[in-house]
Amino acid sequence: MKESGCAFEAEVLAAVVECAWPHRCGQELVEHARQCPVCADLVLVAGAIRTDRQSDDMTIAAVPDSGRIWWKAQMRARREAIDAAGRPITAIQVITLACAMGLIGACFGATSTWFQSLLHAAGVEISSVDWVLALKKHEVLIGSMAGIAALAPILYRLLRRADKKL
Repeated sequence: MKESGCAFEAEVLAAVVECAWPHRCGQELVEHARQCPVCADLVLVAGAIRTDRQSDDMTIAAVPDSGRIWWKAQMRARREAIDAAGRPITAIQVITLACAMGLIGACFGATSTWFQSLLHAAGVEISSVDWVLALKKHEVLIGSMAGIAALAPILYRLLRRADKKL
């Protein structure tokens, strides 16, 4: 079996690792490294590794302890489970809100004489209805219903955001 190394390989490696290359080592060793392909490759590779190790860019990563990683994983799994369980509940709440608004509208329509007269007038002749007077008469009620309809999604988002922080 043929050996592929060089007799001076160990000396060249020691000089490069100890930062003595090429200024503080013998001139015949430097000349040998220029002539020998094995030693020339060794100087190139070992020099690059030494330079990389000495660079200021190299930082040591701070790895947290395993207990903290496990605890964070458990907290994340718990939050994801709560979110997954809350999705159907949220859907039911939205449907319930829509049904409640529909029920309020139905009760309003059934009990309000002016609204029934408007519906009757719309059936008879739609152009004869005084919409401005009808809307002006109940502007507080219409405004509050529009406000609730506008604020409901905003309140929902705020409550969901507060739940995620817990």
